[in-house]
Amino acid sequence: MAIKRTSSARWEGNGKDGKGTVSTPSGVLNDTFFSYKTRFEDAIGTNPEELVAAAHAGCFSMKLAFGFQAENLVPESIETTSTVVLDEGWIKEAHLVTRVKVSGIDHEKFLSLVQFAKENCPISKSLKAEITIEAEMV
Repeated sequence: MAIKRTSSARWEGNGKDGKGTVSTPSGVLNDTFFSYKTRFEDAIGTNPEELVAAAHAGCFSMKLAFGFQAENLVPESIETTSTVVLDEGWIKEAHLVTRVKVSGIDHEKFLSLVQFAKENCPISKSLKAEITIEAEMV
């Protein structure tokens, strides 16, 4: 079953002095501001890389949860942070840090499920970046 999702962006002006907004049909993002300064400096607003990092953290966490489900395990929590590095015009690196509260699994199997989720979540598969991960059971 194919899943189709849509979001939109509007940009006004040139690359450095212009401004834009991004929106999603769900309303989670509704004319959310972005600009050169939100992307390359520290101004308030979002940017494409921040959104990719959020998508990657969420996608990985859900893929890992499905991995636990396949083992008949229910994690109490999966907390994941993703950091992406934009360099020379493309996302070259993505680093995931995940802390998982789960019982009933040995460390080797845990690491195997983490690795599978890292390699197979749709966002990981779509990135042409080196993806690294730190994983901890808490």
